[in-house]
Amino acid sequence: QVQLVESGGGFVQSGGSLRLSCAASGSIFSLAAMGWYRQAPGKQREVVAAITTSGSTNYADSVKGRFTISRDNTKNTLYLQMNSLKPEDTAVYYCNTNPHRLAWGQGTQVTVSS
Repeated sequence: QVQLVESGGGFVQSGGSLRLSCAASGSIFSLAAMGWYRQAPGKQREVVAAITTSGSTNYADSVKGRFTISRDNTKNTLYLQMNSLKPEDTAVYYCNTNPHRLAWGQGTQVTVSS
């Protein structure tokens, strides 16, 4: 059973940066397209960034140009570099396959103050 552990969230001011990490147990990581998702209070979970096994990336319009997704298959780790953060980026961030097939991890809280 693959487990996902997200980390790197925190409290930042508008315009700040954070780097999220997602450690995946098991060998499936290198074989799967992965994504970062977020869920804000009262809203549905949405995918914000995705990366294929070959490294091609795609982003939601709301984060394009500010967020960068990357992966290190040797470490079974997914990353999300978030720059120019805005209050509307406040959410719990999760990683999963894209589309999601695994049990959700605990997520990591990102809070951006105005």
